[in-house]
Amino acid sequence: MASQWERGAWAGMLGRNCWLGGWRGAGLELPEQLGLPLDPWECPRPGWTLGLGSTWDGGRCPCSWQGVALGGLQGPSQPKPVWNSMKFLGGQNGVIPPTLSPFEVLQTMPIETNPTWQDPFPGSSPALGPLCRKWEGGDPGVANQKTPTSLLLTPEGTFHSFGYTARDYYHDLDPEEAREWFYFEKFKMKIHSTSDLTMKTELEAVNGKKMPALEVFAHALRFFKQHAVQELKDQCPSLPENDAIRWVLTVPAIWKQPAKQFMREAAYKAGLVSPEAPEQLLIALEPEAASIYCRKLRLHQLIELSCRPPASGAEPPHPIDSSFRQAREQLRRSRHSRTFLVESGVGELWSEMQAGDRYIVADCGGGTVDLTVHQIEKPQGTLKELYKASGGPYGAVGVDLAFEKLLCHIFGDDFIATFKAKRPAAWVDLTIAFEARKRAAAPSRSSPLNISLPFSFIDFYRKHRGHNVETALRKSNVNLVKWSSQGMLRMSPEAMNELFQPTITHIIQHIDTLLKKPEVQGIKFLFLVGGFAESAMLQRAVQAAFGHCCRVIVPQDVGLTILKGAVLFGLDPGVVRVRRSPLTYGVGVLNKFVEGKHPQEKLLVKEGKNWCTDIFEKFVAVDQSVALGEVVQRSYCPARPGQRRTIINIYCCDTDDVVYITDPGVRKCGTISLELGDVGDATGDAGPAWGRREIRASMQFGDTEIKVTALDTRTARSVRATIDFLSN
Repeated sequence: MASQWERGAWAGMLGRNCWLGGWRGAGLELPEQLGLPLDPWECPRPGWTLGLGSTWDGGRCPCSWQGVALGGLQGPSQPKPVWNSMKFLGGQNGVIPPTLSPFEVLQTMPIETNPTWQDPFPGSSPALGPLCRKWEGGDPGVANQKTPTSLLLTPEGTFHSFGYTARDYYHDLDPEEAREWFYFEKFKMKIHSTSDLTMKTELEAVNGKKMPALEVFAHALRFFKQHAVQELKDQCPSLPENDAIRWVLTVPAIWKQPAKQFMREAAYKAGLVSPEAPEQLLIALEPEAASIYCRKLRLHQLIELSCRPPASGAEPPHPIDSSFRQAREQLRRSRHSRTFLVESGVGELWSEMQAGDRYIVADCGGGTVDLTVHQIEKPQGTLKELYKASGGPYGAVGVDLAFEKLLCHIFGDDFIATFKAKRPAAWVDLTIAFEARKRAAAPSRSSPLNISLPFSFIDFYRKHRGHNVETALRKSNVNLVKWSSQGMLRMSPEAMNELFQPTITHIIQHIDTLLKKPEVQGIKFLFLVGGFAESAMLQRAVQAAFGHCCRVIVPQDVGLTILKGAVLFGLDPGVVRVRRSPLTYGVGVLNKFVEGKHPQEKLLVKEGKNWCTDIFEKFVAVDQSVALGEVVQRSYCPARPGQRRTIINIYCCDTDDVVYITDPGVRKCGTISLELGDVGDATGDAGPAWGRREIRASMQFGDTEIKVTALDTRTARSVRATIDFLSN
């Protein structure tokens, strides 16, 4: 039976007029007895799906606060919106359970490289009830839960639109006018691929115009913020905007510290939070978020690729507890009220697993593929990272690039470059046409895939080359691509398969390399998540390569896995108890010079003493286990009296056997700045000898971001300490 708190919470969620029947027995099919995550029911309000409430009467939704409030702890007689917790991505708002948090609302904002090809919520989440505002755009008549990362700015550089609206508006611009606008798409990966990322790094629009990357990302985040806050105010007008929201930004795990700091700076510039309140913004790692969500999945929410019925229609040999799932599905179908439930831990995947069970999450997105290896810890179900996050730029964009390479082979590199610059809107049309056919690709497909070429492409090529595209195809000797008189490229299934193969091969090789690591043994599950994980081509390849050594599983709502996991992470940032350091970090110091051990070129004689310079003093080694909250402390003394600021250079490398900061592979990656102030500020006088002043810096490497604090040991007062990875 439900506790008194749970009864009050459900009364608050369902509303004052919703009778709970005294919670008398299983016959009422209440959430606590069924333990089933069920499909959301549709609210009459256009464009919305409500996750909490009961049936409506007279065309009006009776649930209090339109399904947003989860509080009501006072019971059915006095429902109150105590907690308002929502998730947000591309207009998606959803409900999450109450939590002891200083923030009333949680907003998660994964910036995706590509939109996912995702149906509206097909099932449910173990901890989230959706309240989804669906995006209009994309395919005609289809409402989407994600919108592409497409940003349109006016010729003056001001914000115009985002997502499908930006894409469609840019498409409709006159070609000459479009050359003056700024249209950015799939720009997330630029942050990863830029080796010397700084605050001044620029991004190139599709027409070649450039703008500071920080401005581009800030425009996108500001749009999301305004959209989310407006939806929140519609639901709870009295909600304070500035200090009631905790924001969660998700980034690929393979992003280095400069990229993470860049996203934080963009969030500050966009006005999500103030630099004076950094705790209001969390940076979540995408595969971690997916892992957090996957561990809470129930058995009936899993699709095991090896258990799918073959083409002959025969039943799979070993389904995941198929009778259990069938029974729950039968119960679900028999219900008249299809409430989307917030469930307890009973029956979640982690509770079905044994202590110490290990699994891999492969986050296959539009731009990157991130791999993380986690181990379940009992009894709380916390996670321990077993190997540092790895991956690479092997996302679905790789297939797009392969298609562009094919076009360059057929029509010429110079023509494609000129066409993209002169007819940018038509190029967007062509990429949209290919995206639709890419989604339709499947290993079992036997019929060709037709890709429409825009008329402007055909006309521009004839004027540019003096002959038509059919002639170009004939001269290219690309046998698997034919020309249709209807103005289409007819790609054989083999040709489409060749476009997928380079990207899929990289993914398979990376997973295989990871599985061979000594630290990664005894893996029981391999979860495929992210938008690219919905591709039948990728699913078949991964199952064929690894189905013999582990169970390859795709969550039902694979495209929203990271989003939902980010919400869970925002509620409990300590769920990943142990992480692995991706790099070796340290500083350069002086040590006593030892003849025969240290090279002569490192000798420094100071005040009659021999010192060895450039010694690499490690803070943490690559792939070292670092617990959440674990600190590394170092003490520093001001070099001279009256010094008000100390700058300490941080170095990093990919190995742990370095000795000097000048060794190959070691690079300066950031700085620690300690604002010392005046010693008299704390003591009221000049103080004793400066040689005794000591500043103790404490660094945390176990979180998603490296953090530093500092303390003046003489005064026991905090010293302002910042860490900067973008000023290199």
